[in-house]
Amino acid sequence: MTEDLKSLKYLDGRRIFLRRIAETDVDYLLEAVSNPVIRKLTGTTSFFTKNQLEQAIEKWSLDDSRMDLLICLKSDFKVIGDLAVLDVDHRERKGSFRIAITNEAYMSHGYGSEALHLIIPYMFNTLNLRKININVYAFNERAIKTYEKLGFVQEGIIREDLYFEGQYYDNILMGLFKDEYIPVK
Repeated sequence: MTEDLKSLKYLDGRRIFLRRIAETDVDYLLEAVSNPVIRKLTGTTSFFTKNQLEQAIEKWSLDDSRMDLLICLKSDFKVIGDLAVLDVDHRERKGSFRIAITNEAYMSHGYGSEALHLIIPYMFNTLNLRKININVYAFNERAIKTYEKLGFVQEGIIREDLYFEGQYYDNILMGLFKDEYIPVK
């Protein structure tokens, strides 16, 4: 059964939950896109004002091919990252996503993996997609290993796709079909 991207409000995990991004989350976004480490990991080369981010949140909410979520701790509701389901094509039954743990204190503690184990089954089972793609920069070895553990395979490389702080970086396209997904054991 196919579900509209706008109907999801919340996905509940063991330590985290995913919730819709709201206009009141603009300060979180501003902090995230201003962090140099996060900017590099996400390939964010532009700078944004609070007003531009408010407009972006409004634009995202109107886009029927995407869904923007925040990754929040269940213990104190703290926002530690964000995740977006993108380019959903129900006719071709495919889509993509991006994810970032934007609070460095919470990196490498399995929160990103937990978020992926919430969103990937949702994309396959609820949205009825047959394939999911993600792009990741070659220097982000931690993310690449995580995606491979989930069953993603490298499908291509866009060489020197990102120019960041005087250096070029390759962009790796990874893909996952539903029958390749390796769920949490």
